[in-house]
Amino acid sequence: MPELPEVERAAAAITAVGAGKIIERVETNEDTIVYSECTHEEFAAAITGRTLKTAKRYGKVFYLHLEGEGKMPVLHFGMTGAIQINGGPAMYYRNKPSKPEAWPPRFTKFILHLRDPSAGPDAPVTQLAFVDARRLGRIRLCASPMTEPPISALGFDPILSMPSLVDFVTSMKKRTCPIKALLLDQSFSAGVGNYVADEILYHARVHPEQRCNTLTEAHLAALHLQTSEVCRIAVEANADDEKYPDNWLFKWRWGKGKKEKHGMLLRFDPYADQARKADSESEMTELESDSIEPPNPVKRKLSARGEEARVTRRKTSEPKPKAGGGGTRSSRAKKSTPD
Repeated sequence: MPELPEVERAAAAITAVGAGKIIERVETNEDTIVYSECTHEEFAAAITGRTLKTAKRYGKVFYLHLEGEGKMPVLHFGMTGAIQINGGPAMYYRNKPSKPEAWPPRFTKFILHLRDPSAGPDAPVTQLAFVDARRLGRIRLCASPMTEPPISALGFDPILSMPSLVDFVTSMKKRTCPIKALLLDQSFSAGVGNYVADEILYHARVHPEQRCNTLTEAHLAALHLQTSEVCRIAVEANADDEKYPDNWLFKWRWGKGKKEKHGMLLRFDPYADQARKADSESEMTELESDSIEPPNPVKRKLSARGEEARVTRRKTSEPKPKAGGGGTRSSRAKKSTPD
């Protein structure tokens, strides 16, 4: 799922190519799931002819600030959403295409045709597409995006509204849930997703399953610092994982085989996945159950304890009994595989 850094990158890219340009035309594709509380026709009618001032982000949500009266587009990527600009670089979260896509991209929900009013009539038009393969993103229209849901229901943003250490500690001590589950709760820390939470916990040297009300003052101070720092570093790198520090877990998050770097060993063990599921499920409650794709049965979670960081994975199946029967079931096979 695109997290705070990826959404910040998308908002910055929209502003860079579209600020001051008029939305000359809007192409939309009908999707009664992705378009929330408005139809695709209503969406196009509400923004056509208006000038884009900037794109702004809060948490994992971003919106287009348009000139003139009327509602503004409020967008959420869901699990696989992305912004694509015709002729621009691909901006997918993880599975980047190996070669440039044909235009329009697959799974497009809308395309904005942006024209520079100061350029001549023959000047090229910028085309900007919102794509979403799994249809878990959301497209809304809001009159006041910052004071209406979904943004109004979010917690602090680590870049835009990081609380003071005192307020952070006070809020944390009231909770009894595991610390990673709290970090993934968008009503607490907006924009923090699975990989950002793992990075925060790893560098703060806090185990993800430790209960919030058992954290020491040193733990809380480290969490406050790393919540801000991890997000800041990722945003400054423009969500480019090749620019992330070498000591980040992200560097080995989806790799294969044994992981050992700077004296730290990453191990892969069976694990129950409630915290990871919370990251995606907490943002999809408005979907009907039959519209949600079955989740991957293999769930993973990163954790850190002292000098050792563990990456864990639960078993998805049991081995079949050996042929011939009559004997005791063979011991369960253990499997260690990274993301």
